[in-house]
This record gives sequence, structure tokens and C-alpha cells, in this order.
Amino acid sequence: MEIILDDGFQFGLGVFETIAIEKGRPLFLDWHLERMRGSLGELDIRQTVTERQVTEYLTSHQADRAALKIMVSDKNILFTMRPNPYIPERAEKGFRLMYSSVYRNETSPLVRHKTMNYGDCIWERRRGALLNADEVIFLNSRGEICEGTVSNIFFVSGEKLFTPPVSCGLLPGTARRFVMESFSVTEQVLRREDAAKMDECFVTNSLMGIMPVVGLGEIEFHKRKATERCRLAYEQTIAFYTRGRYDLPALSPVYARER
Repeated sequence: MEIILDDGFQFGLGVFETIAIEKGRPLFLDWHLERMRGSLGELDIRQTVTERQVTEYLTSHQADRAALKIMVSDKNILFTMRPNPYIPERAEKGFRLMYSSVYRNETSPLVRHKTMNYGDCIWERRRGALLNADEVIFLNSRGEICEGTVSNIFFVSGEKLFTPPVSCGLLPGTARRFVMESFSVTEQVLRREDAAKMDECFVTNSLMGIMPVVGLGEIEFHKRKATERCRLAYEQTIAFYTRGRYDLPALSPVYARER
């Protein structure tokens, strides 16, 4: 693998996507490539990645279940593959979260893109692991809940779903998009005191899908009804997806738009 030292690999001004591979197929590939194109345009990087390139790579690097990472900078396009670290059984136990002491800069344009400038996330994720936390949640400079180091966060109050808006300073993930487009979700500014009043919590990303949360700091969550409804919808979609289609299927009437 040859890497040219450009602004991406020297200063983090590049973008990447991490795509779940299930039964050899890339999940939500169209959404990942759409987001990558938007970020490359914002960073004025005149490169592109096509579905054909992804298909050719997967044909020569076959894997049943894995994590495909695509890195793009001004002079580089790199594909790598690694095992997906999240096993389905992990959802039975659920995640325990902690708050970060590092604040997200909601004024930075970089936080809305999946850039190679990822130091804060890696640093805090490692620190959280040392403290037995499965994920670490960032607040922004105004004290508003943003996102995790590798995830988006959702809360449930009664039957209503809530998640922070992008304006709080977060990356809108593909699994977040799935939940937003499948269910009625209110984007709302949330603080720590708001989280303490919620009934349920879950986090999402492209590799774990939808992960129940059992605790956030000192808050304990004992309910999973809405979380499990979202998980079922996601798993049903993945089952359809892996039968041969890369594009997002129409939502099943079982769970579509429960509004």
C-alpha cells in the first residue's frame, strides 16, 4: 500500500467511511458514498469513490462479516478491511456510557464530517475503556449533548424518540439516518439534566447498528421497549439488504413510520 503524504495524511484533511459488510455485501453503501461525496466537496478534494470500485475491492477481498474502511484525501484513495468488533450478542448486555471531559467545538465545520482528524475521539475512547465504559459521550461548549466518540445517541421518553440536532456539533451517521427516516424522531437540544429524565437510551453506528444503553454516567436505564422496536426494524432491513440489494429498501409496513 503506497501512501502519498498530502494534507490528509499530514494534517487530517481527508475523509473516511466505515461500512459494515454482512454476508459479503456492503450495508447502506449508497448513503455512505453520498455522505463521502458531500464531505469531499466541502473540503475541496477532487476525488470520488464509486460503487464499482467498492464492488471490485470486495470481489478480491471476500469476507462474510467485516468492516470496510475507505480513506480519501487529495492524492490517495485507500481501502482496508478488518473484522467487525461488535458481535450481535453484545446488545443483550447493553452499553455503559460516560461523559467526556473534552468539549466538542460546535462551531467547527469538521465535526459535521467524517474526517481523518479523529484524535479527540480515539483519545477519549481509549480513556473510557480504561474506566470500563463502552462509549464516551461529548458535550459541546454550551453544555449540550452531542454524540459519542464513534456513535450517535438517542433518548426515549414514553413513546417519543429524541436525538441532538446536527447544529449541536455532531456527525450525522448512517444508522442515525435509518432511525430518523424509519420512525418519528424529534431533534432537540438536550443537556445532562434532560437525559436524567429519559426512560431509555441507545447509541448507533454503522458497525454496531442499534445498541441499547444501560447507563449514562450515574443514570440507569431499565427499559428497552422502543429501543428493541428500532433494533427489530434495523435487523429486518439488514436481512432484506443482504439478499442482493445495495440500495435502501422500502420500509416494511411492519414498522414503517410508526407515527
